[in-house]
Amino acid sequence: MSVTTIDPAEFRKVLGSYPTGVCVITALDEGKPAGMVVGSFTSVSLDPPLVGFFPDKSSTSWPLIEKAGRFCVNVMSSDQQHVCRSVSAKGEAKFVGVEYVISDHDLPVIKDSIAAIECKMYSVTEAGDHWFVLGEVLRMETVREDDPMLFHRGRYGSFAEQM
Repeated sequence: MSVTTIDPAEFRKVLGSYPTGVCVITALDEGKPAGMVVGSFTSVSLDPPLVGFFPDKSSTSWPLIEKAGRFCVNVMSSDQQHVCRSVSAKGEAKFVGVEYVISDHDLPVIKDSIAAIECKMYSVTEAGDHWFVLGEVLRMETVREDDPMLFHRGRYGSFAEQM
């Protein structure tokens, strides 16, 4: 294994110039919702249908989601910054003020998200200081047609209208 000389702050700054979508990953932990905000969600495979994301190893929410063995990817709309702020909070108040329903797969689906993708855990692989989580899609739906929330250079945002 080679030793890198990449400065972590510079790495974060450069990669922060690449905009990403924003998702909230949810699961139930002993009947209560658990969740985390991610900007690393991606489509992986059509056959079988797989999606992936990369939780930080230091996350306190990830072990709760992993324990559940299934999760829902809630694709955030540009008007749902309040949901991201709430779910990003530490402690048990993450879902105060966040409206959701429990799906047939016992997963919290956040109300008014753009899309919901319900998955069962397929694999979890170590990837440096993160985990690479693959989920096999059980059910998915587009909830509403709206602009997605974006994350760029440490800030939430949305698309600007083209002139």
